[in-house]
Amino acid sequence: MPPGLLNLDDYEREAERRLDRPVYDYYAGGSWDEITLRENHRAFDRISLNYRVLRDVSERDLGTTVLGSKINLPILVAPTAFQAMANPEGEVATVRAAGRFGTIMIVSTLSNRSVEAITAAATSPVWFQLYVYRDRAATRALIERAAAAGCRAIVLTVDAQVWGERERDARNRFRLPDGLRMSNLFADKEDFPADVAGSGLAAYVASMFDASLSWADLEWVRSVSRLPLLIKGIVHPEDARLAVEHGVDGIIVSNHGGRQVDTAPATIEVLAGVCEAVDGRIEVHLDGGIRRGSDVVKALALGARAVAIGRPALWGLAVDGQAGVEAVLEILRRELDAVMGLCGATRVEELGPDLITPSSGGRPGADRSES
Repeated sequence: MPPGLLNLDDYEREAERRLDRPVYDYYAGGSWDEITLRENHRAFDRISLNYRVLRDVSERDLGTTVLGSKINLPILVAPTAFQAMANPEGEVATVRAAGRFGTIMIVSTLSNRSVEAITAAATSPVWFQLYVYRDRAATRALIERAAAAGCRAIVLTVDAQVWGERERDARNRFRLPDGLRMSNLFADKEDFPADVAGSGLAAYVASMFDASLSWADLEWVRSVSRLPLLIKGIVHPEDARLAVEHGVDGIIVSNHGGRQVDTAPATIEVLAGVCEAVDGRIEVHLDGGIRRGSDVVKALALGARAVAIGRPALWGLAVDGQAGVEAVLEILRRELDAVMGLCGATRVEELGPDLITPSSGGRPGADRSES
């Protein structure tokens, strides 16, 4: 670990120093006023851990299972696009780091490295995140390509068929840097529209993504592949119930990292309500705002099977490639191990709602002040 980089915020500051401004802003930014972007972590700060003592915690196990796969750490790597902007190896470096920790990487549809190259470098399970295009043949090809490459699940993103206005990208007229491409798509789906005034990515989404996507389309996705299907982008308990009714295998509580609906609730605030709606019938995971091992403990205590990190992995990648991603995961692993022990738990299954102080449970309607 480079000297002085002790936590994930240190890695972000160092990544900001190294990255070109449009690239940093693309990774770091949220939609509109970025209220949800900030709230995703601040909401964790408002939750207190009601720890237990005088328990034998001399041996601790951080492993768990997700969709039947044993992983060594309940921290997945979330799908993030265009990782080669942070480091030339891009997603290949990230998947190697995930493998070193025995955990899962979720590959973005918009990855710079091909899904085949990523899975070839993997030593632990890989899932594929899917956007649904207006061109259903292209979407089918993406699903089939991911399955053929060895991905073990499809993660359908359901909160991005209309793009949130990301003002940093519009000001920067964000484009992929020269020499980089989206490697999982057909040639005529790879380029951002030319001569647009704002973000090229926003224009690409508006022209390509299928805004008519609905619950009825889950059956079509299932017809293409029998891989386990998770949906990513759930914040409302009723949508969680509908997900169960439509037979999905899991959901990821996510607000797209604060990049879609601004003033949406922080994911940790809605997690308990979503888990109550699901009632143990399918797995629930969470992303958004994880910056400390204590955040992981809180999410697991409120019902998540695992959490996923997006931006922190990018900061590690920008600072030191694969070794940087490994350093970020090691920081979270070490912190999670320590906080579990301090809370009197030896296994992640022992983290339950009794650890959360009732007045700070992170449910909708909680105090949204910064104090």
